[in-house]
Amino acid sequence: MKWRLILVLAVLAILAPAAASAVTLQEALLLAKPAVALVTAEVRAEVTLNCGSGTKTVRPSPFIETGTGWFVDGRGYLITNGHVVDPAHRLPLWVIHELKKMAIDQACVDPVLRAQGLVRGQRPDIEDSIRREAAARAMSTAQVTPRPLLSVLLSSGVSLPAEVVKFSPPPGFDANGKPVADFGRDLALLRVREGIYPAIRLGDRDARIGDPVHIIGFPGVVLSHELLNKSATLEASVTNGAVSGYKQDAIGQDFIQTDAAAAHGNSGGPVVGDDAMLIGVLTATTLSGGSSGAILQGFNFVIPARDVKKFLDGTPVRPGESRFNMAWMAGLDALFADRYATAVARLREANEMQPDLTDVKHALAEAERKLKNPPPRPFPWAWATLGVTVLSAGVYGGMLGRRLWKNRYRIVPAQVIGAIEAGRNPKLVDVRTKTDFETSPLRLPGAVRLDPDAVLAGRPDAEPRAERDQLIVVYDTTPHEATAEKVSHALRARGFKSVRILKGGLGGWTNARLPVESKSHMPSIGLEIYKNLTLGDLERRTFKAGEIIFKEGADAKGEAFLIHTGTVQAKRTFDGVEKLLSTLGEGELVGELALFREAPRSADAIAATDVELIVINNDRLDWLMQNRPQVAREMVRRLSEWVVRTDRERALSNR
Repeated sequence: MKWRLILVLAVLAILAPAAASAVTLQEALLLAKPAVALVTAEVRAEVTLNCGSGTKTVRPSPFIETGTGWFVDGRGYLITNGHVVDPAHRLPLWVIHELKKMAIDQACVDPVLRAQGLVRGQRPDIEDSIRREAAARAMSTAQVTPRPLLSVLLSSGVSLPAEVVKFSPPPGFDANGKPVADFGRDLALLRVREGIYPAIRLGDRDARIGDPVHIIGFPGVVLSHELLNKSATLEASVTNGAVSGYKQDAIGQDFIQTDAAAAHGNSGGPVVGDDAMLIGVLTATTLSGGSSGAILQGFNFVIPARDVKKFLDGTPVRPGESRFNMAWMAGLDALFADRYATAVARLREANEMQPDLTDVKHALAEAERKLKNPPPRPFPWAWATLGVTVLSAGVYGGMLGRRLWKNRYRIVPAQVIGAIEAGRNPKLVDVRTKTDFETSPLRLPGAVRLDPDAVLAGRPDAEPRAERDQLIVVYDTTPHEATAEKVSHALRARGFKSVRILKGGLGGWTNARLPVESKSHMPSIGLEIYKNLTLGDLERRTFKAGEIIFKEGADAKGEAFLIHTGTVQAKRTFDGVEKLLSTLGEGELVGELALFREAPRSADAIAATDVELIVINNDRLDWLMQNRPQVAREMVRRLSEWVVRTDRERALSNR
């Protein structure tokens, strides 16, 4: 009787109508999306400059930064990132510099190219020479009259001018890698004209590991995609993931880490939960180590909702309040409950308050269509619902079971550290493929190397020297740890009882900022740079012994080099006599001084042996120094040693 009673109660719970407050994921996203808008910071300017033939005034192409904003108050207040509006709000010097560069191209470079029958890109060498000469003449004296403009584009296509009501600067670092004095929370409160707008409600509880999250915004890859028309700028995109960790920035402010995908343009966008409540504001994505500066998905960072509340203290904002929301929520509830007449009435009411928002138009059209041609209802409804529920439970249970089964042998970096601290003495085993192993000099501290092909072939010598019940952690760099999974299965078949796969592989370990070591002696600067490079995405160049890598006085072309294998000699000619300045080996940087000085090469670089170089462009080196303090410290230490050595040699030569 007891089990029968439990079964009856369970069936009644399944068949009972859902509570009025519960929403589906689709409904939750529809509740939030209309409040999301495209934010554009645009700086137009008139630039007066002299290219050498007299003063002229030009209007270069405007500097434009786009991001995502969202209404926090239905009266016209929006939240976005500080760095989205910063170009137009504070007009930083780098924006003025960019406008000068564009003006020099328009006023100085293009006329000279046309006079020679050339266009941009046709002869880069000539173009760069003309640009350098023009910049030397005009850059310092150019006068810029900027005209900044902030605008908010609704999904209806209506563009509204905006003003900054409150501003917290984005994070910044000085030349020594230390946070600047105005290192802020990277938030901005905007105001558009008075009206009735949608609004997103702020969550009351802190996010927890594993909580589902949904990022809403306007990623640049969508806005600029060649296959999409202009409507792509009107409707926000949604990406899904989960809370994957908690982090702090350089001054101790909290971040939520998520694996939900994001890209440039998502900045400032809302991150909501399954209940449509705000979890936080997207502020930062992670760049890969490739020269392209592509986004490395799975490591994106969010300002918590509680910090948004603190930021709004002292402002007239009433978070989450909106007359539009009441009609919109009622219309969606009725639509999802198949009450189409009510849905049409409430959705029309919402559309009158803020006409032609994309999601409202779609929902209203669907409600009107179903009101005119109601879809057939399944019969019997209760048993069909029960059947679908049981089937869904089976499907999701199977999916969950497969996921748990797949991850039963995986271990995260923090668990490995815990095992070491607990005295379990885990054996770390590097099972990267031969190509991957030879490509990267990094490995986990104390790791031993096993050739995965030898293990899978069953060779008796291809197994770790460990007790059968000792914890063995294998790692690689293949997607989803495919190689490590095969090797762990083979080792368990040989009798090793506790074999685990390092989740995320070597990349997961380094992204957790845990220590690594190199397979051979390597300078600390090389080790730090390797940690932050994705080698598969990098450009490589090889030179035979005796070949010239670059000549003294040559254009640096914005490139430095990391010596991956071999030896390079730096030489310079003094009074007709060639002098050897230094000999550099694996893990050393070559040619970085020209980048810092923005000058031609100061010496010859010659391959002393066969060498393989990794190309590191100027933008990537700048990013590493600004965002990886250890790289910046190593670079400053290297430059300091160079200055001391140069002064010492100079003193000796003067005796």
